Amino acid sequence: MARRHTSLVASLFCAAVCSLPACAGVGDTKSAATPGSLTPGSSSPGSSTQATTTSRGRARNGVDIYAADRPNALSDVVKHDRALVYVPNSLSNTVDVIDPVTAHVVSHFAVDALPQHIVPAWDLKTLYVTNDRGNTLTPIDPASGSPGPAIPVEDPYNMYFTPNGKYAIVVAERLQRLDFRDPHTFRLVKSVPVDCLGVDHLDFSADGRYLIASCEFSGKLLKLDVTAQRVIGTIPLNGGNAKPQDVKLDPTGRVFYVADMRRGGVYTVDGDTFAVTGFVPTGAGAHGLYVSRDSKVLYVTNRDAGTISLLDFSTDTVTRTWTIPGGGSPDMGGVSADGNVLWVSGRFHGVVYAIDTTTGALVHEVPVGSGPHGLCVFPQPGRYSLGHTGVFR
Repeated sequence: MARRHTSLVASLFCAAVCSLPACAGVGDTKSAATPGSLTPGSSSPGSSTQATTTSRGRARNGVDIYAADRPNALSDVVKHDRALVYVPNSLSNTVDVIDPVTAHVVSHFAVDALPQHIVPAWDLKTLYVTNDRGNTLTPIDPASGSPGPAIPVEDPYNMYFTPNGKYAIVVAERLQRLDFRDPHTFRLVKSVPVDCLGVDHLDFSADGRYLIASCEFSGKLLKLDVTAQRVIGTIPLNGGNAKPQDVKLDPTGRVFYVADMRRGGVYTVDGDTFAVTGFVPTGAGAHGLYVSRDSKVLYVTNRDAGTISLLDFSTDTVTRTWTIPGGGSPDMGGVSADGNVLWVSGRFHGVVYAIDTTTGALVHEVPVGSGPHGLCVFPQPGRYSLGHTGVFR
């Protein structure tokens, strides 16, 4: 099918979603056990070459924080949920639901203004659409794929859950806050102001003591003490001349990767010392970061280049680059439960890409609404969710 290449769509999208300070954020009504008390479900224990380097390669030493994410290792909580791909269309104010087997849209519903991401709850029982400008969350029952009544929440651009399940952290980008909320009622517990513009993505240390978040329009990172709920440091990236995006902890739990759209690659950051240790070029508009099912590779979506880079965790080198045929805008997404397909939104093209993770071939291109953003593949392996479009441990 013809891909919708139009500069007008891209221009309209950037005007509506990507302008400063309008790139703003906008938690779950399904009852669950007390956060931190849930018993994880059972889990059984998976182009061209581009040589790139950083300041450090490292041994894995047998540590793997993603060990519960092996192919098809679905917990008891989700193993009967229907496999679906949920797509928030930011400019259409809708959600499209794709059957990954037929690659057809099987459901479509309206949500409040500017849906940005679809976020799995910590307990895996609910998905949430973060309606940024609508100031609401739309809960989705993953057993049926059906939406429920909207929940009022200020400026939920993005949302995460602390590793112990105690809090939801609503990323209120426009308001320059990280809001700690009850993970079920979404009652505000504490609002933490952040001295940066465009706070949007984050990840937690392996022990959950701190998080590192990107500040897209300030060109820096911030570090926050999760227990004390306060910012404990900031550092500039590339002298502040950066546009940082997604953040992901490596399998060893020692190094954070941070995508930079402006420089076109990923930084490596020592979380404990909070220092940049290297940079790996990947491609123009480096944006989303996803871990392969065998914990060996980081998939990096290069939105402006229309490519996806495969970064080897053990060497910090790009070993392959996949190109979307005819060009594209790969943005946010997730890996299928079996690890065989990477699903990502085509942000400026009104489509979703399904890419074979063995060959890098584009196996499906599914038309959806306008401005598809943080799509969620669900269910996925893992004991619990840290949020975003699905970060599981």
